[in-house]
Amino acid sequence: MSTELYSDGIGEITVTGTIVRIDLMSLSATDRDEKNNPKPAFRQRIIMPVDAFANAVDLMQKALAGLVEAGAVRRIGDIQKLPTGDTPQGQMTANASPNFN
Repeated sequence: MSTELYSDGIGEITVTGTIVRIDLMSLSATDRDEKNNPKPAFRQRIIMPVDAFANAVDLMQKALAGLVEAGAVRRIGDIQKLPTGDTPQGQMTANASPNFN
């Protein structure tokens, strides 16, 4: 049996020598900022050697390319090139992530 972990994103990536540490975060159900938005909270850390990290990045870039090609996500640069009115209100934030600049 395997354990699954949900993450809202990566909080920080730290490289020390030949080791990469990736801090996974999720939005807190209880802690809020001054605008009443959920605060990010550390959940778990992935630790791997730099060569495994480089392979993981390559694999993620290929997965992202497939998602872009399928129309599941859009790169922010591609959205900003659209003429005004081509993107329905709210769709930009729903399908675009600042992580894919």
